[in-house]
Amino acid sequence: MEASAKKFFQSILETPSPSGYEQPVQRLVRNYAEEFADEVTTDLHGNVIAGCNVDAPLRVMFAGHADQIGLLVTHINDQGFIYTNTIGGWDPQQLIGQRMTVHADSGPIPALISRKAIHLLDQEERKQVVKTKDMWLDIGAKSKEEAAEIIKIGDPVTLELGYQEMRNGLANSPGMDDKTGLWVCMEALRRAKKRGLEVALFAVSTVQEEIGLRGAHTSAYGVNPQVGIAVDVTHATDCPTIDKTQEGDVKLGGGPVIYRGPNMNPVVVDRLREAADYGDIPCQWAASGRGTGTDANKIQLTRAGVAAGLVSVPNRYMHSAVETVALDDLDACADLLATFAHKLTADTCFIPR
Repeated sequence: MEASAKKFFQSILETPSPSGYEQPVQRLVRNYAEEFADEVTTDLHGNVIAGCNVDAPLRVMFAGHADQIGLLVTHINDQGFIYTNTIGGWDPQQLIGQRMTVHADSGPIPALISRKAIHLLDQEERKQVVKTKDMWLDIGAKSKEEAAEIIKIGDPVTLELGYQEMRNGLANSPGMDDKTGLWVCMEALRRAKKRGLEVALFAVSTVQEEIGLRGAHTSAYGVNPQVGIAVDVTHATDCPTIDKTQEGDVKLGGGPVIYRGPNMNPVVVDRLREAADYGDIPCQWAASGRGTGTDANKIQLTRAGVAAGLVSVPNRYMHSAVETVALDDLDACADLLATFAHKLTADTCFIPR
């Protein structure tokens, strides 16, 4: 991973982007992609689309979503405590005792989220899973008036953001889902352009995936690709308590995960396999028997249909403050997609036979 690319990766992880509030990250994406893309545009939905060789007849789209799960301010009580709704799929247990940040117009506001101490929980409360409505944000305000001076209804909230490297090339951060995929798409475009392209290649930083795959739907309609590959995270199963018979055998450091199943065009899968073999790129395999909960689902069903694929980065502890990936997997994933695009020709056919 080149120094400038790694700097970009860390910067997007340390920048907030709850669904619907992706603008700060998308500004970083635009500035970075303008260094190598032939054109960079932003559509009305907020998707950032970087393209190379854009006039070629065969159009290929890589999509990684910029948004992360978060919270949304819905109420400030008389004591200045703040209540929220969730953005995306949270396990409420993950939120207890976390340091948080409210992203207000005036800047980031430190906060913490908690509930009453265990000493004060009765026996029934101790048995129950905490509900989001029973937790609150504390910013240290003394009153509703003080809190309302700096925080508005609708302000987004994230976990305290930060990036930490670990042993054996691992790293953790909130928002690895799916800023890893965003990074892979942009890096694949950069590498593919250096190698040479006979096709039009678009790397899209999509919005609002966590609330219904929305940005992939609108951006794929606008780009109108014949081929589209979503890059997301998938569950690494190399830690305790996960059933590999159901979730597959997926390891951190084992390389990107190529999916098979009805959401994936068989020719795309074959070409990804060939790219991995050609580039001697380590990869892993997984399967899904239905439309996946990723941007690949919407891409496949856009307009008259798109030859879709799904490549995933293994991720431990998804939708938590400590999502963990192997940096080598990101590098290999970018190489896989760059090789895939580089090997395509204008007459490559993706119609299943």
